[in-house]
Amino acid sequence: MMIIRVAGRITAFTDMLAALLTIPLIAALVYEVFSRYVLDNPTFWAYEISYMLMGSIFVLAMGYALKIRQHVSVDLLYGRFSPRGKAVVDVLGYCLFGTAVWWMTVELYASATLAFQNGEVTGKSAWNPVVWPVYTAWFVGFLTLGIQVLAELVKSTVTLFTGKTSETEEKEPGVGL
Repeated sequence: MMIIRVAGRITAFTDMLAALLTIPLIAALVYEVFSRYVLDNPTFWAYEISYMLMGSIFVLAMGYALKIRQHVSVDLLYGRFSPRGKAVVDVLGYCLFGTAVWWMTVELYASATLAFQNGEVTGKSAWNPVVWPVYTAWFVGFLTLGIQVLAELVKSTVTLFTGKTSETEEKEPGVGL
């Protein structure tokens, strides 16, 4: 189905972006450790860069984690259900979870827009960077998660009515890695 393929591509892109953000995160932390312990001159920006990047990495990868079913779950009963029984639980769960995700997406869009318009800064250090880039990354991460929730809802609905798992789900490489 097209929504599943499109969601998969979007999710893969934001996951790649999250993976690439680990490079500047590692570089900033290595530089901070070197500067602090070798040069005895700690930076005033490493703390803010690190929490902004780590938060962005986490949020941008949430959709991919859902796609490959790596979120925390309790399988005491779920694992014993038939494909249709699992689909019922999934449809209900994705409807509830999706509502919260879409609400957060709307709120993060509003926060990013307002932060950009007002030039909002962190106020946590001497560096005091603007926050709209990190708010935008969080918005994109939740938007991607919301799109992936819709794709998972479609897969579960197909399973609910046919009793078979989605073809796309079976062909996904890297599941369980």
